[in-house]
Amino acid sequence: MKKQPSLNDWQGRNDQDDPAHAQRWHNRVVTDTGSEDAMGILGFSCDIGVRRNHGRPGAAEGPAALRKQLANLPWHAGDGAADQGQCTRLLDLGDVVAEGDDLESAQAELADSICQGLKQVKRLLVIGGGHETAYGSFCGLYKALGAKAKIGIINLDAHFDLRKPESAGPSSGTPFYQIRELTGSDNFHYCCLGVAQESNTDTLFNRAQQWGVQFRTDKQMTTADLPEIALQLEEFSRPMDALYLTIDIDVLPHYQAPGVSAPAARGVNLEVIEAVTELVILNARRCKFGLPLADLTELNPSCDSQGVTARTAAFIANALLSDT
Repeated sequence: MKKQPSLNDWQGRNDQDDPAHAQRWHNRVVTDTGSEDAMGILGFSCDIGVRRNHGRPGAAEGPAALRKQLANLPWHAGDGAADQGQCTRLLDLGDVVAEGDDLESAQAELADSICQGLKQVKRLLVIGGGHETAYGSFCGLYKALGAKAKIGIINLDAHFDLRKPESAGPSSGTPFYQIRELTGSDNFHYCCLGVAQESNTDTLFNRAQQWGVQFRTDKQMTTADLPEIALQLEEFSRPMDALYLTIDIDVLPHYQAPGVSAPAARGVNLEVIEAVTELVILNARRCKFGLPLADLTELNPSCDSQGVTARTAAFIANALLSDT
């Protein structure tokens, strides 16, 4: 089901001192038409996959929580934003809302909405929802670019999410297994950064190695590792036609992201996630189609009583929507 966007979801402070240069994201949102220099945002209100994966439900409320936090953040593109390659508007495309236990139909609707949305904006940011969001996200991009496009998937996550679907069906733990089934082994290009050994069985590590997945563990994701990470991302991205960045917020330490289905004991620090995000954006500029799509998943407001996780997610969203 599609929930239409509303400007009522975007409330924030209006500064009277030099208002032209005191813009916040809520001042930049439109709900009607996009443009070549607009960014887009689309919610996926769904945690069916989390429940199927025996996680803590609540991520269906993630899109509303992130909009609330993002709305009041300052917008820094400034005068001449279009000339600088920055977005001048944020097109809100509303939410795809899952109904009942029908994850598969919700993912198909998400894919269709993404395929259409990519025609209207420079980059689309999808807000989950559990990490089952990723399968719908990729399907939408795959449909938009065509089956022959080489899409490099970069997943910042404590989990591989390469589980084989069980009898209950696909879940938040299966999206990249499903994507490989869709693309075939020859066109499956997957890099997972931040994997926690404590959260993945040997079966998943073996599968990742057998399938040629590039990965780094959370122990290999420190500020000291950034030069190696930069080189790895450059080599991974070079042959790609497009990059797709998916960030499961549980990649962050539990004290920076407590409001997720499975908080990380160690995690990857926010300053590293920020740096890696910037590296992905930089490398995407060398790709034919750039970075047309990104998503943020697993924000669970019911487990985020102080709003720490929502603020952290909004910080990352701000970076993805501000830099092209």
